[in-house]
Amino acid sequence: MKKPAGPLTKRVRKLSRSNSKDGVLGVAGTPNFVAPHRKWKNSRRSRNGYGRGLPKKGGAGGKGVWGKPGSEEVYYELDEDPNDPNLHIDAYNSSHNVELKEIVPQPTEAEVAKKLETIILEYFEHGDTREVADALDELLPPGLKPLVTKTFVSVALEHKQSQRELTSVLMSDLYGRIVTREDICAGFDLLLANLADIMLDTPDAPHLLGNFIARAVADDCIPPKYAYQSEREDLDRHGQAALVRATTLLSMHDGWGQLDNVWGVGGALRPVQTITQQMSYLLQEYLLSRDLSEAQRSIKELEVPHFHHELIYEAIIMTLEAFNESTEVAICELFRTLDSTCIVTPEQMEQGFRRVYEDMTDIVLDIPLAYSILDRFIQRCQRAGSFMSEALIKDIPTRGRKRFVSEGDGGLIKQVNFQRDF
Repeated sequence: MKKPAGPLTKRVRKLSRSNSKDGVLGVAGTPNFVAPHRKWKNSRRSRNGYGRGLPKKGGAGGKGVWGKPGSEEVYYELDEDPNDPNLHIDAYNSSHNVELKEIVPQPTEAEVAKKLETIILEYFEHGDTREVADALDELLPPGLKPLVTKTFVSVALEHKQSQRELTSVLMSDLYGRIVTREDICAGFDLLLANLADIMLDTPDAPHLLGNFIARAVADDCIPPKYAYQSEREDLDRHGQAALVRATTLLSMHDGWGQLDNVWGVGGALRPVQTITQQMSYLLQEYLLSRDLSEAQRSIKELEVPHFHHELIYEAIIMTLEAFNESTEVAICELFRTLDSTCIVTPEQMEQGFRRVYEDMTDIVLDIPLAYSILDRFIQRCQRAGSFMSEALIKDIPTRGRKRFVSEGDGGLIKQVNFQRDF
């Protein structure tokens, strides 16, 4: 074996530093033994192997320690700022002549419009104008009063005629108490300027807004000259059309008194005879045009959901009087559509049929074949859909069969004794 050619170098041995705690933890099998991975648990000594083995942070560190012992008795006094107004408030106010004022944050236009929309929707439910006036007293800042007319009319345009009538009444009651003539005119100006956007949701907005303006003139809320400015250059063609509509209504020969009914008399305020007549005209128009969408729109405009049983009754009577298959098919299709669109409730549908059942004894005097026509019509309705209940079908009235002399007595005519015993 050859010896290395170069000189031999001795490897320097690196001395490792041991912690003073290693010698007292014991070895395995002795009572003082602690596992290596747990011997530093909960220890306050430094773990980097350096230092004198003293507690970390001077004894102020570690879990559950709130600081060095005795530190809870040390208080630091804050330096008092002589310019701090909260230091001696009375003395500061007297020497510097400070006046404190209450500051009320003003709501933004979007916040006011949102609250106004809530108020008008609640008004449609209760119809109390005084409650609306009290709510507006607490809400409206002086500069945002034109939003009342703008918001109320905008919401009413998306509702029915009865709600529009309520809105016109509300504007008349608020005039002089909450809003002035200038505020109402400014509100209508905002509506006329935004009419193109309003028409996206309400296509006939120019026509309806013209009605509102004419009604406001008739109620002495705005001057008549406002409606006669259809040639204003700051308005587009839609705004000018609204003013033309208002001018037309104000120029009618009947006077402004007829503008009180510009929205008609809606809902249950109309006489029963008037509602019945309108339903009859509606059904006659439907039988001529067979336009289901127009019939649905007309029924909704009546705004009498509690009186739809009269519509069903009148439709069945027309079917019995017509005595032809075409009318039966049209009325059956109308009933099926009204039931599927929930325009007429099942209760109103059943009530209308049962009214016909109860009046069959009188109906048959004018329509001798009423029983057979009704039976055929109900069978057609049963095949068309499920808008008739089983109980309603089972209760179909039938005409009693005429008994002949030969039945039950063998064909003999009984002798009648006309003698009297005195």
